[in-house]
Amino acid sequence: MTVAAELAAWTLGPSPERASAAARRAAVRHLLDGVGCALASARSGAAAPAVTVALGLGGPPEATVLGSRRRVSAPAAALADGALVHGLDFDDTHAGGLVHATSVVLPAAFAVGEQQGATGADVLAAALAAYEVVCRVAAASPHGFHARGLHATHVAGTLSAATAAGRLLGLAPDTLVDALGIAGSASGGLLEFLDTGSSTKQLHPGTASLSGVLAARIAAAGGSGPASVLEGRYGIWAALSAKPADPASVLAGLGERWEVERITVKPYPACQLMHVTLDALSAALGGAGPIGAGDIESISCEVHPDSATIVCEPAADKVHPRSAYDAKFSLPWSCAALVLDGSVGVATYEPASIGRPEVAALAARVRTNVVDPGGVAADAPGHVVVRLADGRVLEGAVARSAGGPDAPLSDAELDAKFLANAGGDPGAARELAAAVRSLADLPSLAPILDLAARVAAA
Repeated sequence: MTVAAELAAWTLGPSPERASAAARRAAVRHLLDGVGCALASARSGAAAPAVTVALGLGGPPEATVLGSRRRVSAPAAALADGALVHGLDFDDTHAGGLVHATSVVLPAAFAVGEQQGATGADVLAAALAAYEVVCRVAAASPHGFHARGLHATHVAGTLSAATAAGRLLGLAPDTLVDALGIAGSASGGLLEFLDTGSSTKQLHPGTASLSGVLAARIAAAGGSGPASVLEGRYGIWAALSAKPADPASVLAGLGERWEVERITVKPYPACQLMHVTLDALSAALGGAGPIGAGDIESISCEVHPDSATIVCEPAADKVHPRSAYDAKFSLPWSCAALVLDGSVGVATYEPASIGRPEVAALAARVRTNVVDPGGVAADAPGHVVVRLADGRVLEGAVARSAGGPDAPLSDAELDAKFLANAGGDPGAARELAAAVRSLADLPSLAPILDLAARVAAA
């Protein structure tokens, strides 16, 4: 059997609905975080173009665009929701695959789940299967898609969305294999936005989710796709990854070791690859007393080589971000903003913030030293040295960024992030959080979708 055939058989079997309590809890936490990120994007207008197009596509009223009461076709809703979850780059990241897992899992599971009138338990099982697919497919070739210039979230996300949709649609195993094969032909997502400051990355989870849902429908209608979509001569790994892949790793421990438990909840709305540096910089500054830009001679940061190409280069462009999204991928600028503002949050990357000359001036004094500690970039250690004008030297080091499996956000911290992102009426937002947490017991998604619309309208 091919990898896709093995994944399809597992997806449609009992394993996803019999997942461990820890895996189920992790999935619900990430879905909660995703709903909050979507509401924050809706409030800010970050994903407005995708939402506008999704509403314009219309179609049969199968699924609700998250945070609204507008119902469109399930593929259109998946497009909008994917862009919403990822719109502020505040959504979660799986370090091994370097994928924003929830941004492609939630849109397909919610859209097709609502279309099918699925119970919360059915939606959760589909999401659990989809989480494993997106994380494992990408992690089989660590940083391989990014090294080719492609966004791993989009590459693996089409298959993940097809997985969720296929399970909820009740496809037969062979039909789901076709759906995965069809979805793979839509995989892509160029990283060229890094050199232009454009916002195409915001769209990637939406278009990947749309493509995955369509692939499941096309397969159900009789369309065929290559079963060797992953490991074949012209499959995803051979065509789209610049590094070797380990197909066996996708299936190893499937249903026993749950990758959903190893996804990081982001504390900063910026590229995951610089979170560890921000944490190390905070550690260096902690307890040193008030420090202004004029007090700092230089900030030296150790950076994983795979991170440096994305958040540190080209150096001249990183000092002067061209857009809010550009700033989210600038380690020097974000470090400077952290020093000057004392924190990094959604407001850090608003348009009025990124043009501040004082931030750019300090960003020009941030130096990066490329150090390869081994392992994947998103799980690398961080080390920062701050040299002050008075001769003091401050150092900060962390083993890995906060929010991951070894240093997870507490439930209280996750709730605080959710409530800040949700905005609106705090009471309704807390009701929404409770509804998401009780997903497995809900007869349908209606309570979550109704509350999300209430919160967004407040």
